[in-house]
Amino acid sequence: MSERNERFIAVPATETVRPDWAEIDRLPTVELLRLMNTEDRTVPAAVAGELERIAAVVDAVAARMARGGRLVYAGAGTAGRLGVLDAVECPPTFGTDPALVVGLIAGGSPAVTAAAEGAEDRTDLAEADVAALALTPADTLVGISASGRTPYPLAAVRAARAAGALTVGLACNRGSALAAAAELGVEVEVGPEVLAGSTRLKAGSAQKLVLNLLSTAVMVRLGRTYGNLMVDLRATNDKLRDRARRIVAEATGADGTAIDRALTATGGRAKDAILSLLADVDAPTAARLLKASDGRLREALRHTGP
Repeated sequence: MSERNERFIAVPATETVRPDWAEIDRLPTVELLRLMNTEDRTVPAAVAGELERIAAVVDAVAARMARGGRLVYAGAGTAGRLGVLDAVECPPTFGTDPALVVGLIAGGSPAVTAAAEGAEDRTDLAEADVAALALTPADTLVGISASGRTPYPLAAVRAARAAGALTVGLACNRGSALAAAAELGVEVEVGPEVLAGSTRLKAGSAQKLVLNLLSTAVMVRLGRTYGNLMVDLRATNDKLRDRARRIVAEATGADGTAIDRALTATGGRAKDAILSLLADVDAPTAARLLKASDGRLREALRHTGP
């Protein structure tokens, strides 16, 4: 076998070129968009094929976070930015401490808004970033890479595993080095991109869907929701304050005056206000019951029953 053919075989599916798409630049705009949209539709099905593995990750992460552990994402480029995005959305959505879900990206914070392509090869940066977190066995680190062989997340996974943390490899190719290096692997096969090698497309969409599933399901398991309501959201602006009122109204059926009174008494905390209204207890009692129930509203309500 020639050296050229060996190099071709080594290219992951997400980097390969589809010959039948070689003339997309000659397509009418609507046909180009239709082709891309058709390919995008394959992504949810690819994610669905990994749901059992994702569920195993969710349960393992939730068990560790219930003991005070953290969830850490590590990636480079698009994968790193998606991890950072998921991490920074957790505090306003679920009321978590910003240190509970952390996003590491090759090149640090500047790489979120400006490309730092060379940083993805810096295994030393990954090792330093992981060391700075002082991971423990209660923590989980998820390495994210479309190809599954990017040096930065690979090194992060290895360093986290050496520290005793649970490690997860999220890739978009089967048989990836990243999944092999981690204790748990999720490999969503999306195949070649319409624009060859542009893994911000289908691979990026797949990673975003998996991270959505992971963080949301973990928070549901931890009692950070009540049904499908974001009862732990942080009402830090007018939109979120209005959403908090709607959440309390949906959960309790109380009138506007009672809702405003409860939210004021609980410092704007929707979960406390719901418990206060449903159990007919004052704000301090609601806070005490929730603390005793590890923040789980359903459990706190059971403790107030007859």
